[in-house]
Amino acid sequence: MIFYWLGIRRFILIMIRFRWSVAFALACTFTVHAQQIIFTPFHKSGIYELGERAGWAVEGSGTYSYEIRKNNRDVIQTGTLNLQSGSPTIETTVSEPAMLYVELLPAAAPGSPKHLGAAIAPWKLQPSVPRPPDFDSFWDSKLKDLSQIPINPVLTPTETTKPGVEIYTVQLASVGSHVQGYLAKPSKEGKFPALVIFQYAGVYALNPETVTDRAAEGWLAFDVDSHDMPPNQATGVSANYQAIGNTSRETSYFLNMYLRDSRAIDYIASRPDWDGKTIVALGTSMGGQQSLVTAGLNPKITAVIVNEPSGADSNGDLHGRKSGYPNWPSDDPMVMQTALYFDTVNFAPRIKTPVLAAIGFIDTTCPPAGIWTALNQIPGPTEVIPMIESDHNHITPQKQEAWNSRSKQVLDQILNGGKFQPDPSLTRKYK
Repeated sequence: MIFYWLGIRRFILIMIRFRWSVAFALACTFTVHAQQIIFTPFHKSGIYELGERAGWAVEGSGTYSYEIRKNNRDVIQTGTLNLQSGSPTIETTVSEPAMLYVELLPAAAPGSPKHLGAAIAPWKLQPSVPRPPDFDSFWDSKLKDLSQIPINPVLTPTETTKPGVEIYTVQLASVGSHVQGYLAKPSKEGKFPALVIFQYAGVYALNPETVTDRAAEGWLAFDVDSHDMPPNQATGVSANYQAIGNTSRETSYFLNMYLRDSRAIDYIASRPDWDGKTIVALGTSMGGQQSLVTAGLNPKITAVIVNEPSGADSNGDLHGRKSGYPNWPSDDPMVMQTALYFDTVNFAPRIKTPVLAAIGFIDTTCPPAGIWTALNQIPGPTEVIPMIESDHNHITPQKQEAWNSRSKQVLDQILNGGKFQPDPSLTRKYK
């Protein structure tokens, strides 16, 4: 029996050594074949003037093919990059405002593409189609309808483990639907600055900690569900909601969503524990879209802080620009006409409050050309956070450092009684 167990033990040790040997061999193979490439933009900011040489110095090994697309639509340049010869660069010159999107692929063997982004005079990007002449009258009439409906808030206390904080589920009356979400506040007496948080795309349950963490900092925090459904529920709305009613401005799903968002602001402003001065709209992706739209609808908002907001340049695919979410079909003229009434570009002229916006230069979910275009229509002060290596936030979270640090800095400043004053040098001067 002893020899039997010794034999088993020896077999196990041999197998373990074999597995480690295989793992080591695979690791060495990966190291040998993996090629690290370093791209250094000619300007650290990745932003260039019209007609200026834009591009990257490249270091590494291997041979690659690449193409440069203007606004991620039209291919304006292709080439091959041999990193063994000379001092290779990828570069081009563009004489009109645009975003550049570069895709780089290994020439010898299949592999994951590398993407690069740059901006050419982005502060000069303008709408691809005119703003509807009745845009303001349409939305003013909808806001008038909203004002005729009493808010009728229904608050239900909810348990939380966060000390010094109260949290409630909230339901408010709106046009054809209800606002729902979580509200949290410090449990002490007082008046507090308000932070209204709008949600990214999808149908899901909200996380109560989104507001309890903010309330613990001192905010009166309201996390607004994008849909008319209890915040603790993850179902109840079609996952394809953005397509509902999209052939008419009267039936678009976004009509009631936007009105619910404005109603949320009205409610916060009606609360006796609001400080009467500060309402910040905060959101990422579709949450950023809703923040910009709501600032255009409701002047009670005093600052907007958004990361890679969606909803801009809805007709871009028809005019040489890649459009993004909500991804309305560009081959349907009725949808394209309807989309203009829900496009952040057309709400932007109504925004009078300061705006902080982060833009991912290789973002295909919320293309940067559309975001720049929307920001360029805002008459009030804006500040841009250019994230030249960032795709959409959940795809490259490690490239969101600039957004994380600057948005936190601004929120802390506002929370402590300061006023957000965008740095114009960060919007019009990048070198």
